[in-house]
Amino acid sequence: MYKKLIINVTPHETRVALLEDGDLAELYIDRNDQTDVAGNVYKGRVQRVLPGMQAAFVDIGLNQAAFLYVDDVVIERDQALEAALLAGQPTDDTENGADVSRIELDVSTSIEDMLDEGQDILVHVAKSPIGTKGARVTTHISLPGRFLVLMPTTEHIGVSRRIEDETERRRLKEMVAQLRREKCGYIVRTAGEGIASERLAEEMHFLDNLWQGIQRKYNQVQAPALLHKELAISLRAVRDLLTHEAERLVIDSADVYHSVLDFLNTYMPKLKDNVELYTGGEPIFDAFNLEGDISRALKRKVWLKSGGYIVIDQTEALVAIDVNTGRYVGKHNLEETILKTNLEAVKEIAYQIRLRDIGGLIIIDFIDMAKKSNQEKVFTALEDSLKKDKSKTHVLPISEMGLVQMTRKRIKKSVNRLLCEPCFYCDGEGYLLSKQSICYNIYRDALRDAQDMAGVKFTVRTNPEIAELLHGEENHIVVELEKNIGKQVIIYPDKTLHLEEFKIFEIYQK
Repeated sequence: MYKKLIINVTPHETRVALLEDGDLAELYIDRNDQTDVAGNVYKGRVQRVLPGMQAAFVDIGLNQAAFLYVDDVVIERDQALEAALLAGQPTDDTENGADVSRIELDVSTSIEDMLDEGQDILVHVAKSPIGTKGARVTTHISLPGRFLVLMPTTEHIGVSRRIEDETERRRLKEMVAQLRREKCGYIVRTAGEGIASERLAEEMHFLDNLWQGIQRKYNQVQAPALLHKELAISLRAVRDLLTHEAERLVIDSADVYHSVLDFLNTYMPKLKDNVELYTGGEPIFDAFNLEGDISRALKRKVWLKSGGYIVIDQTEALVAIDVNTGRYVGKHNLEETILKTNLEAVKEIAYQIRLRDIGGLIIIDFIDMAKKSNQEKVFTALEDSLKKDKSKTHVLPISEMGLVQMTRKRIKKSVNRLLCEPCFYCDGEGYLLSKQSICYNIYRDALRDAQDMAGVKFTVRTNPEIAELLHGEENHIVVELEKNIGKQVIIYPDKTLHLEEFKIFEIYQK
């Protein structure tokens, strides 16, 4: 599979598209605001400690306070020892006594024992703000490089699961263990496969210096303050996606092109020839036919080639995906038609989840299949289709109700939430009252208000579409209203009013 990165840069926005065999597979968007702060490190201040939720709100300088859960708080060395001793738990013995540098605890520690309101704290943003929820932060700091991820709050050494060769995994672990100077943890990234010890030592030294710089800045500034900002999206794309996710990078900005070359010259000089400056007259995303795919990723209904379709509905807590046969009627029997539709939908669902960057809880309602063997085929196909996705997913088997429950790790806003906002007219409800229901509401409200109004006439101002209906096929409502209240009712159209909005006035003079 041939993969290519396309970067579109404008003064207000940078977009990165990952193409697989010419098709848009992933989309990353960075706007110069606070929408994407994942990876940043802050000096925060604890605003509130919530024992009932075992969590705390932390001010990191954003519009919304960040959320810190108890499991995301690193226990300090002396706190850990005290907790272990109070619990009667033995510590790790060494030849000279207890080793208190790192203590593994089986002690349930409450958030109020770990944090105090007004306390300064060093936090790393694990998830950007999403909707009404603030950023999710942790005190488990991780600093990613090209080949390594530094984790200064642990001693664990890990290797990317994508490096499958056991001999290579063992070599990398031993190399990191020999090279590290401080008691810090490291994870070797996929790009580190086959790397020489010299290159690994260079990056380890760079990350160690970065961490020391963050610590120095923490002691110099007042909370809340940004201590370390994650790389710009263009450089992140180079660091995380080039070579192992893409063979070529095309950029339409000369400034960003040169900054990428400088970055590559420092870390990956062999890849400089893989970068191309786009100079065509047509916008780069149009040249690669990407704008249509982006628009399609914002639609609620997505058609399948067979004539079936899927419907994607996103709520605050979960995403529901419904599969329908649509115009597809099949050729032989109903079960075969359903199976083919579900199998085609599986590929599109996996594609849309990855492209839209949908996260959290996802419920998929496949068309009911009578045969257990067909259910297993669909489930296996879904698992296979999700293997392309870098984000961690967990899928449960198809339930008796024909539903698949799955979770996908969510770090930032989905494409839909980033590019769209609730409809200003329906306020995100997705529905409006029917025109007939609004006419009946006018009747009931006018009948109720008439008891307290002494005027000789009633005036109802309403949306022009409702006014036209009341003058036409629903005129019997006005006639019945005049009969019940004994007064004339005049309907006036007012184009400034919302479809569901109306105003009732009384007139005292004839």
